Amino acid sequence: MTIRAALFDFSGTLFRLEHPELESNGDLMRALTAPVGIADGVDPDLADAWNRRDLDPDVHRWVHVKVLNDALVPNAEALYEQLIQPESWRPYPDARAALEHLADVPVAVVSNIGWDIRAVFELHGLTHLVDQFVLSYEEGVVKPDPKIFTTACERLGTAPEHALMVGDSEEADGGAKAVGCAFRLVNPVPTSDRPTALLDVARTIPV
Repeated sequence: MTIRAALFDFSGTLFRLEHPELESNGDLMRALTAPVGIADGVDPDLADAWNRRDLDPDVHRWVHVKVLNDALVPNAEALYEQLIQPESWRPYPDARAALEHLADVPVAVVSNIGWDIRAVFELHGLTHLVDQFVLSYEEGVVKPDPKIFTTACERLGTAPEHALMVGDSEEADGGAKAVGCAFRLVNPVPTSDRPTALLDVARTIPV
């Protein structure tokens, strides 16, 4: 297989949500950043809204604030606003190097997300290294639905069998395999614990 385009997940792949309120509460961190499904400990009555959170910004806000309130987090509304600010997202140490290595390869960010992450890339000076942002709330479809991957490939002008999806979830990001993409899994550990995984993957792509 010849790889001619790269698709990257956002949360847990290129960037990680790192906020003091969450770093001290691992269960809450896992609940808020679970790529698919509803996390253990979250009110099961929220399942429908939770599964739709990345399709509608209003639902995203409501259900996240509800989870924060249920976890007895003070000022849940204010914390939610902080969590969607670019400053709360830290790039993995090699994110820039990996994207720069692929400067001559079409790149898309494919994310299940309920808000516009372009400002995060802008803050860190990475926007020019991404050709397309394919975001679930704008597309009306979430990973692992094949449509979101085919949409990304179409916008990059590449057949799925010539694209590589890089992400932290076998279940969500690995859905790219259903349309013929290659897939590489990375571990969504703290940014300080994963210095070269993205660059290692990028270096396997002919440029």
